[in-house]
Amino acid sequence: MGAIKAKLKEAQEQELELRKKSRELEEQKKEFELTLNRTLDEERDKIRETAKKEASEERQLKEAEKDKLINDLKDQIGDLKRKSEQGSQQLQGEILELELEDLHRRTFPYDSIDEVPKGIRGADVLQNVYDSSGNHCGAILWESKRTKSWSDTWLPKLRDDQRAAKAEIAAIISVELPKGISTFSKVDGIWVTNWPCTIGLATALRSSLIEVAHAKQALDGQQGKMELLYNYLSGSEFRHRVEGIVEAFVTMKSDLDSEKRSMQRIWSKREKQLDRAITQTAGLHGDLSGIIGNAIPAIEQLDLPALEGPEEEEKTTTEE
Repeated sequence: MGAIKAKLKEAQEQELELRKKSRELEEQKKEFELTLNRTLDEERDKIRETAKKEASEERQLKEAEKDKLINDLKDQIGDLKRKSEQGSQQLQGEILELELEDLHRRTFPYDSIDEVPKGIRGADVLQNVYDSSGNHCGAILWESKRTKSWSDTWLPKLRDDQRAAKAEIAAIISVELPKGISTFSKVDGIWVTNWPCTIGLATALRSSLIEVAHAKQALDGQQGKMELLYNYLSGSEFRHRVEGIVEAFVTMKSDLDSEKRSMQRIWSKREKQLDRAITQTAGLHGDLSGIIGNAIPAIEQLDLPALEGPEEEEKTTTEE
């Protein structure tokens, strides 16, 4: 009996031990599962962060590639724009040069209007002046500018071109003129004018070259008269004569372009202006005649009754 109780007790103790171990195993299992889940969660977070980082780096790389592509395209567009502007400016310059050549050819059929040789940079047109007898009287070098502002650096450059072309006179036609000049003037030995005054200035300069050439022929080595002629041409009186002629042409063109006045008033003013131009030309011829004498040829048209004397003008004014 005692042996049975001892065995029963031993069996119970073994059962308790087994149950205890079972519970410990169960707790260890739960602890393991919990640790495993925590580890898996941590690994998932690491994988997720790694994926985000890789995605961010890839996105940054793509954005950098896109920015580089945009910058490259901007540079290409800028290059194309500069090339286009350069081509446009060159084309405008060529068109302006052709307009200048055509204008002078139509206005001065006796003269030779040529494009400046390629070796002479900066100038556009060389006008060789000839009189009605075909005698060469000199040359005028023309340069045209269509820029937004005036540059004083054009003057010494054109003087160099003038020496290279062996031209007696050089002139610049510019949309923008130096400060203080509204129509035309002479700046550092170079005539400067705008487009509306071009033909008027060209007419006056051409006339002066022809008169000087004829005077040289008539002087026949008379140094004294040559000096007088040189002093006259380089003095203010000749300048005023040229200005008077050009101003007359400018005024005529301004009146012709005006559509706000009546035709009768336009014709009346134009007649006065033509009289003024003829008077200035006659005065220029008279000045040269006073220096040279009878050697200068007479101009029959200047003796016509179209040039009214002071008394007739006073009478006309009184009648009006």
